Amino acid sequence: MGLINTSCVAECEGQTDALCIVARRTFSSLSPLRYPGGKAKLAGFLSKILDSDGGIRRYVEPYAGGAGAGIALLSSGQVNELHINDLDPAVYSFWKLFKNNVDRLVSFIENVPLDVEQWNYQRTIYREALCPSPELGLAFFYLNRTNRSGILNAGVIGGKKQTGNYKMDARFNRGALVKRVTDLIPHLDQMLVTNKDGRDIISAYGNDESTLLYIDPPYVQAGSRLYLNAFDGYDHMSLANVIHEYPEGRWVITYDNHPLVRDLYRNDYCVPLSITYSAHKKTTAQELLITSRYLADKIAIINKVAGM
Repeated sequence: MGLINTSCVAECEGQTDALCIVARRTFSSLSPLRYPGGKAKLAGFLSKILDSDGGIRRYVEPYAGGAGAGIALLSSGQVNELHINDLDPAVYSFWKLFKNNVDRLVSFIENVPLDVEQWNYQRTIYREALCPSPELGLAFFYLNRTNRSGILNAGVIGGKKQTGNYKMDARFNRGALVKRVTDLIPHLDQMLVTNKDGRDIISAYGNDESTLLYIDPPYVQAGSRLYLNAFDGYDHMSLANVIHEYPEGRWVITYDNHPLVRDLYRNDYCVPLSITYSAHKKTTAQELLITSRYLADKIAIINKVAGM
């Protein structure tokens, strides 16, 4: 099939030009966080890009969120360094705590009450926080694991009366979460955590041949429903301008399949993206994968070898 288009596709219907990625179970999510639309399942595909270019040893997520793909690649030894960046003070607070005080996080997971009173307490910390702090990081983690779909402004799983089919502990398996955290302890020294504008991170690494930038910005359609630092039209245009300063960089973008995105990246290598766990399962591409010219050639080779 035609994998790489020289202009962003106008429609996803028919899927003739879609890139269908079969997620590998070996790269299942290792992140302690739940994230709507999390990209841990892209790790296998990104690992093929890394394999095709032996010079890339650093992996950077300017809009990290749950950092699922990055955690998987670091844990598997595909990269030597993982740079997690997020401008959201709550996300940053969690990852900073994770790196600098993992024992406190483990103790919190093992001992924090899982009841509505505690949920209200943690939600108050989250809502009233004025700056990054360990307490904000813990509150963010608590709400992420106990809210519906991990969305911070959603309600608690099971409702405040806990009469739903699932209760608030449904996604808070203490043992499994402790294991996810402690399994990553050997890699803490390989992690860098920052709280900067993602565009600044892209500028810092745009020409670095040893760095793979995976850019997963706030989507256009979801807006403030999912993101504290949601983008407006200007932000999306500004991001595109920064990215386009590095046409030969090692960068991959995932975005929602929205007219604004298709227009901003109309001259780039761009395909509809669908992700499935089965090569025989048909899916509809709701997202776009956009790459630099340099990586587009790599992906074309990967695609040819794989016989996609």
